[in-house]
Amino acid sequence: MKRREFITLLGGTVAAWPLTARAQQGERLRRIGVLGGQAADDPEAQANIGKFLEALQKLGWSDGRNIRIDVRLGAGRADSIRKYAAKLAASAPDVIFVSGTASLGPLLQATRTVPIVFNNVVDPVGGGFVDSLSRPGGNVIGFMQFEYSLSGKWLELLKQVAPGATRAAVLRDAALTSGTGQFAVIQSVAPSVGVEVSPVNMRDPGEMERAIAAFARSPNSGLIVTSSALAVVHRETIIALAARHKLPTVYYRRYFVTSGGLISYGHDLLEQQRGAAGYVDRVLKGEKPAPAWTRSPTGLLATGQTLRARGPTTHEAQRPSY
Repeated sequence: MKRREFITLLGGTVAAWPLTARAQQGERLRRIGVLGGQAADDPEAQANIGKFLEALQKLGWSDGRNIRIDVRLGAGRADSIRKYAAKLAASAPDVIFVSGTASLGPLLQATRTVPIVFNNVVDPVGGGFVDSLSRPGGNVIGFMQFEYSLSGKWLELLKQVAPGATRAAVLRDAALTSGTGQFAVIQSVAPSVGVEVSPVNMRDPGEMERAIAAFARSPNSGLIVTSSALAVVHRETIIALAARHKLPTVYYRRYFVTSGGLISYGHDLLEQQRGAAGYVDRVLKGEKPAPAWTRSPTGLLATGQTLRARGPTTHEAQRPSY
């Protein structure tokens, strides 16, 4: 996505800077790469990056004045994400901000030297992105999306809103370690709530539609949508399928509900955008990911370099249409 498109996200505020402010004498223009798995025209992606840029601006960094932003969004396509990760790494920016589990892996394959700030990542240790939460090591610092234990809450919540449910299809990205991990936790909770769970791969929309249609033929069925970039990319299809087949569905993020879904329980990504901007600010001011950062500017608890959010989760629901 071009820089001008993201300037408009901030309401043209960057364009309002006088020329003298844009080119202060002797000031080096810092470069920030941004990598994500959503589509460039996705309103949710635009809102998230807009919040990140807004937080940077409050810290004194404005695109076109003292920083240059290079945004690459892969639209859920693994090949595009790998290509963009390699290009961003090759350009050697001062720091790269990456959002999402599916985007962090390819970026770390592309560079182990450029400082990386991540957010919205499930299980960075299990995914092999960091050595441990207390001592991640390398060039990476960031925010966990949530701990796996949260995944069990989705099944418990489904049972609360649909007490008669005895079967649940779990949409997950099987190509990700986090997809397997989330399903494993849901599966471990299933006997205690009396629900049989079955995984459904969301990689191919056609395959997903056929699997959900077949699953919904049996009564007392429900649906759980786990966290992944593919869930975001295919969210309109998933929400439409849930409504068409009258499946009570629990989602991991609130924008599924604002788009027409039934109920959600999950983390506050916009809060993570602000926290990530604070870490990017610290990198731009000369701090390195290697030293332990004991407290983040957002008030979340920092364990070494990788944050585990104790901040708000969101729980939102709307009246079902069936």
